[in-house]
Amino acid sequence: MSLNIDAIIIGVAIIIGYLLGSIPFAYIVSRLKKGVDIRKTGGGNVGALNTYREIGPVYGLGVLAADIAKGALAVLIARWLDLSLTWICVAGFAAVIGHNWPVFLKFRGGKGAATVMGVLLALTPIELLISSGIVLVLIGITRNVRLALFALVFVPLFNWIFDKEFAYIACALGLLLFIGIRTAMGLKGEMAKAGGKKSLIIDREYTGWQTKKNV
Repeated sequence: MSLNIDAIIIGVAIIIGYLLGSIPFAYIVSRLKKGVDIRKTGGGNVGALNTYREIGPVYGLGVLAADIAKGALAVLIARWLDLSLTWICVAGFAAVIGHNWPVFLKFRGGKGAATVMGVLLALTPIELLISSGIVLVLIGITRNVRLALFALVFVPLFNWIFDKEFAYIACALGLLLFIGIRTAMGLKGEMAKAGGKKSLIIDREYTGWQTKKNV
C-alpha cells in the first residue's frame, strides 16, 4: 500500500474508534427507561456506575457491557484493517476519547474506565481478567468501585511479567494514566464537599456493587 492509502486507513480507524466511543449508552438507556438525562442525575457521569445507581442494576450492567464492547470493537476493527500495534492502540484510545468527549452529547461524557477495559480486553485479555479479579476483591472489601479500579494498574505489570511487547505495556500504562487523572479530578471535587472524605476509602453510602442504601 502507498503512504497515502496507509494514512487514509489509519484515519478511518481513528474516526471509527472515536465515533464508537461517542455512542452514549448511559444517556440512551436513562432516556428510554426513565426519561431522564443521566448528566443531570446522581453524580452526573455518563457511565455504567451512575446508570447502575440511578436507573437500576440490570441497566447499569447493560451499559457496562456496551461501553466495554465499543472499546474492544475499536481495537478489533483496527486490527482487521491490518494496522500496526501502535495504531491499533491509538484507535482504542480514540474510543476512550469519544466516550469522554462524545460528539453526540456536545462533548460531555463519562470517565472512560469501562471503555479502557474494552480496549485492554481486546489487546491483552488474560492480563485484564487477572487484574479484574483483584478489582472485584477490592470492591468487596471497600464497596468503592472507583478506588478498586486503580488495581487495573496491574495490567501493564502482568504484560511485563508475561513478556509482552513493549507497545502493549506502553498502551496499557497510557490508558490507565489517562483514566487515573480523570478519576482523581472527580474525586478532588467530591472531597471538597461536606463529608466527601468519609467515603474516600470505604464507601459508606453504597452497599453491594454501589447500590444506594435505603435511608
